[in-house]
Amino acid sequence: MADWYRRDGENITLTLHVQPGAKRSEIAGLHGDALKIRLAAPPIEGRANEALLKFIAKLFDVPLRQVELKRGEQSRHKVILVQRSRVEPDSIVAA
Repeated sequence: MADWYRRDGENITLTLHVQPGAKRSEIAGLHGDALKIRLAAPPIEGRANEALLKFIAKLFDVPLRQVELKRGEQSRHKVILVQRSRVEPDSIVAA
């Protein structure tokens, strides 16, 4: 099992390393014990966090209200909670 996520029943907790200001939003692979995500949004006034939550919601095929930033609002290292997703985290890295 990967270190970058933890499944607890219907919830998935993700550990992410986020790089804002990239050319496009994409998964960049593993970065230590975190999944690295490049975001097209700039790290200004919470725009990168907003873009990250939308990106994660789309990846895990859930409404935005089921994705929550738990830790790391001002940091590149973030912890995100995804509720009630049927998508396996390993499948998004392989894709």
